[in-house]
Amino acid sequence: MGPFSAELLKGKVILITGGATGLGRAMAEKFLAVGANVAIASRNERVLERAAKEMSIEANDVYYKSCDVREPGQVFDLIDAVEKHYGHIDVLVNNAAGNFISPTHRLSTRAVDTILNIVLHGTFYTTLEVGKRWIEQRRAGTMLNIVTTYASTGSGYVVPSAAAKAGVLALTRSLAVEWAPYGIRQVAIAPGPFPTEGAWSRLSPTPELEQKLLGRVPLKRVGDKEELANLAAFLVSDYAAYMNGEVVTIDGGEWLQGAGQFNGLSEITEDQWDDLAKLTRKRTEQE
Repeated sequence: MGPFSAELLKGKVILITGGATGLGRAMAEKFLAVGANVAIASRNERVLERAAKEMSIEANDVYYKSCDVREPGQVFDLIDAVEKHYGHIDVLVNNAAGNFISPTHRLSTRAVDTILNIVLHGTFYTTLEVGKRWIEQRRAGTMLNIVTTYASTGSGYVVPSAAAKAGVLALTRSLAVEWAPYGIRQVAIAPGPFPTEGAWSRLSPTPELEQKLLGRVPLKRVGDKEELANLAAFLVSDYAAYMNGEVVTIDGGEWLQGAGQFNGLSEITEDQWDDLAKLTRKRTEQE
């Protein structure tokens, strides 16, 4: 049993980028369970199709469309298609992301671009496309951005992600003021460690590293996807209508224990980094 009425988000149309797996999928399932119409997008059409089919069994129909958020043309087509399918959009959830751990001096410019383009540019493109339409249509709406706890503090070993997420945090707070007169609200969630298949394997590829990350959390456990999904459902609902520009941290108290989620990785040797890089590449190729 969830804490919400089955009609909490009734009639709302919610678009989630990166919505087929991990936290995006968990949010989609929660939104459906409380009455929303959901559209999911990601790069992999096969994974999208399977997720939409599985989620549609227990709830409303789920619309899906493949989209690489790094491509403005594809973003335009996605928003167009969702509006044609449902008639309008009420909520945009910017969840598509990319990240991996690495000493910064080992990164190629291409690796940096990959993260910045997905996280910062991709979020900006979808925000801009949806926001322009809402303003033109005189439609109020809510944008939920998934950031990180280290968007505020910075963190070693995930520097492109930290820089990109800091940009998304600035975008959230800036538009909270600029777009409020149009009835457009901005909120964000900063999650700590939440195990998801793709991201977790790249950020915590060995049991030792996983234990090390866990030891930093005062509650001594990782987050449950359901906990984040419940928070997201509340933030995009009318109960949170006066929250604007706010970032809610959900991390078991981790960032208060010590800033920079991955700073503790300074103890890893160069040889261990070589092994981790191979592991990460292998897992990325399999996805």
